[in-house]
Amino acid sequence: MRSVFLLLLLLLLLAGCAPGRGLSELPPISPADYRLGPGDAVRVITFGEESLTGEFHVNDNGAIAVPLIGAIRAAGLTTHELEGAVAAALKKANMLRDPSVVAEITTHRPIFVLGEVNKPGQYPYQPGMTVVTAAAVAGGFTYRAIEDYASVVRTRDGHAVEGKAVRQAFVQPGDVITIFERRF
Repeated sequence: MRSVFLLLLLLLLLAGCAPGRGLSELPPISPADYRLGPGDAVRVITFGEESLTGEFHVNDNGAIAVPLIGAIRAAGLTTHELEGAVAAALKKANMLRDPSVVAEITTHRPIFVLGEVNKPGQYPYQPGMTVVTAAAVAGGFTYRAIEDYASVVRTRDGHAVEGKAVRQAFVQPGDVITIFERRF
């Protein structure tokens, strides 16, 4: 009887010490909350102005280099906010009185999947990805994987934040997802 009690106690202790249990929940996000960052590529279309239309990469400083205008801060902005920033720069430079600008993301930053997946590594982000779809892209879970939750490291306002995310949680470009190993 005592050995059964000790075994149950040991199992309870191990369950409470599962990897990642001490992490706080990662705040939920929507794919619409996406903000540009270094490594993204955007197409900016200025209607009627071919020389101001093109694909631009967000550089390490968080800016895009638009011909005839120069560097425009893009990191931390939504595509809608970038459209406004480009239009304001065109007005300020007295290039156009009422510019019509549209911006769209052509290439997202990659995601990184580590830990108990069959093919850990860097993968292209697809809008609407979740923790479980990221694991699927990385070859699926190994037999040792904890499949209910994962660690996600995300950059917010220039700071890396780590939190626990459930399978259905949306991921964002640049996220580093770690699938934990189950303790038997």
